[in-house]
Amino acid sequence: MYQPGTFMYHCHVEATEHMQMGMLGQLWVHPKQNGTPHTYQGRTYTRFAYNDGDGSTGYDVEYGLQLGSFDPVFHDSSLTVQPLPFANMRDTYPMINGRGYPDTVIPGSLGENPDSGAESQKVSSLVTAQQGERILLRLTNLNVTNYYTVGTSGLPMEVVAQGARLLRGPTGKNLYYKTASVTVGGGEAYDVIIDTQDVTPGTYHLYTTNLYFLSNDQEDFGGMMTEIQITP
Repeated sequence: MYQPGTFMYHCHVEATEHMQMGMLGQLWVHPKQNGTPHTYQGRTYTRFAYNDGDGSTGYDVEYGLQLGSFDPVFHDSSLTVQPLPFANMRDTYPMINGRGYPDTVIPGSLGENPDSGAESQKVSSLVTAQQGERILLRLTNLNVTNYYTVGTSGLPMEVVAQGARLLRGPTGKNLYYKTASVTVGGGEAYDVIIDTQDVTPGTYHLYTTNLYFLSNDQEDFGGMMTEIQITP
């Protein structure tokens, strides 16, 4: 059965340990409706989050944002210790796409780790769009220790799907809802559309409202935050 939506993948062997090591990610299934023009609120789209039939999930640009965090003590103990101290896990590095702010907005790789020589993953969390475009954010969380609430500063958010299911009632009525923030639990996915039609160009922030997650371990003013840059 063909089912569009935002999905996740991770290793199912010693999953908690491996997710702490970054063995996880998103999987997008695009709808069959893509490529067929639909006009919604006076604008025509050819890309959609779901087979909505009316163009209401149409978008111009899409970004995947994987929320998460890790515990550096647990992370290092997996090198030499079995069994691992799962009960003592305390994540102190909140991240989006495996990075804390301001690294979240740096395009491409962050370079090699000086200790291991391994190169960082190359997926930035920077979101860019032109004024008037609709942005599809694919928000997911595969963390085993925390829920995360994320919001935007001055941008309208509309949730159109949850758990890879379009928010529609039994009669086909849209159950989309506008919100200032979204709380994402472990194993959950939300598809959120931001319409920039009436948004003033500039730099906005998407960040966790759990303010103690706005840190990189012992360093303040980082963590689970990225930028949404709207150009004229």
